[in-house]
Amino acid sequence: MRRDNQSSVSEFLLLGLPIQPEQQGMYYALFLGMYLTTVLGNLLIILLIRLDSHLHTPMYFFLSHLALTDISFSSVTAPKMLMNMLTHTQSISYAGCICQAYFFLMLADVDNFLLTSMAYDRYVAICHPLHYTRIMSQNLCFLLVVVSWVLSFANALLHSLLLARLSFLRSNTLPHFFCDLSALLKLSSSDTTVNQLAILIVGSVVITLPFICILVSYGYIGATILRRPSIKGICKAFSTCGSHLSVISLYYGTIIALYFVPSSNSTNDKDVFVSVLYCLVTPMLNPFIYSLRNRDMKGALRNILSRTK
Repeated sequence: MRRDNQSSVSEFLLLGLPIQPEQQGMYYALFLGMYLTTVLGNLLIILLIRLDSHLHTPMYFFLSHLALTDISFSSVTAPKMLMNMLTHTQSISYAGCICQAYFFLMLADVDNFLLTSMAYDRYVAICHPLHYTRIMSQNLCFLLVVVSWVLSFANALLHSLLLARLSFLRSNTLPHFFCDLSALLKLSSSDTTVNQLAILIVGSVVITLPFICILVSYGYIGATILRRPSIKGICKAFSTCGSHLSVISLYYGTIIALYFVPSSNSTNDKDVFVSVLYCLVTPMLNPFIYSLRNRDMKGALRNILSRTK
């Protein structure tokens, strides 16, 4: 998309994390360890699901796609942040910034839709167990994943095209460690009304609607359990849904803290640190949550290790 010559900026400067220079080495080692844990942990989940036939079910089909999305999501921001910390550079090209914002939005949306699909899967499994195999067919699972990617692609493309038409005359310095959409809109010298309207309307569809679907699904699950209360049923439901609920709490908790809770002061340090939780900590914790709290995953890991021995 052609932009006005006046507004042409060749690069943005990422100020990065608000940490002291003498602490750069410690934080670099910490974030590198977190990123490697994210990649290796989620790759392990994909490998276990691929190799163990007992995990070839709709729930683990969605989980494998969630693990792949988490690897990609962290890889959008973490390598650039680590490289900037290592080389003490702050620049990112204009095209690179738009691309980073696009992939960040797309993969965050895919995560959101996959979590919703997993909640629906748990709803069918607990509320309609006799019809589970018929309802959660292979075709439906593939359709839900494809729709998740298509809707996420369309949403990210819309915001990226609207972002590319903005001018940046005042400054090219972003007080962030990646090209966050909200930070770019604050930096722009153009009228961002259309962008804000798109965020409000499309965001309600992409974020709020799936979140409501998750709440409704677990509302029905809770009602079904209370209708036939038993210690065995409650323990089974908790073991089935506990891991997923933990991931949902992490995912939406950071979103609410980042975009819906106002900062207590004029600085955006809080937003930057919460973004670290959102981009690095949550994807890193997912493998631990699904492996430590899931008997099927632990059993599959034991089987693979015993087969290797």
